[in-house]
Amino acid sequence: MKRVYVNEEWCLGCHLCEYNCAFANSNEDDMILACKDKSLDARITIEDRDDGVHFAVNCRECKDPLCLKSCIAGAIFRDGDMIRIDKDRCVLCYSCIMACPYGALRPTKEKVMGKCELCTDNGRKTPACVEGCPNKAIVFEER
Repeated sequence: MKRVYVNEEWCLGCHLCEYNCAFANSNEDDMILACKDKSLDARITIEDRDDGVHFAVNCRECKDPLCLKSCIAGAIFRDGDMIRIDKDRCVLCYSCIMACPYGALRPTKEKVMGKCELCTDNGRKTPACVEGCPNKAIVFEER
């Protein structure tokens, strides 16, 4: 299965991937309307270490996902190789956040849990974070 990876040595820490992600998942036609004066609702985040290394925090689509096992509402499920969240069932209990060793889940503006779903839920073939990276540090590939 293809996944999103960041080549830390190429990442500039510009955070454009976060803006592209938030825009792609905003249902807006204009990036300014989607992001200006609003808190970003990105499903990927870039962490900046003090030593200048930048790395992505996103879902790793684990083979044995602890988030799925911990979900008390049964909102997290496997769809083929991908882990998904049923927003209608999520009760925002945070048990998946506590269980995920990668910190990949976060509450959304809709008051449900969210995670990277590789832009499959918004009709894209390549995730927006990958397409929007000016340095090509983010890739979508199988490893």
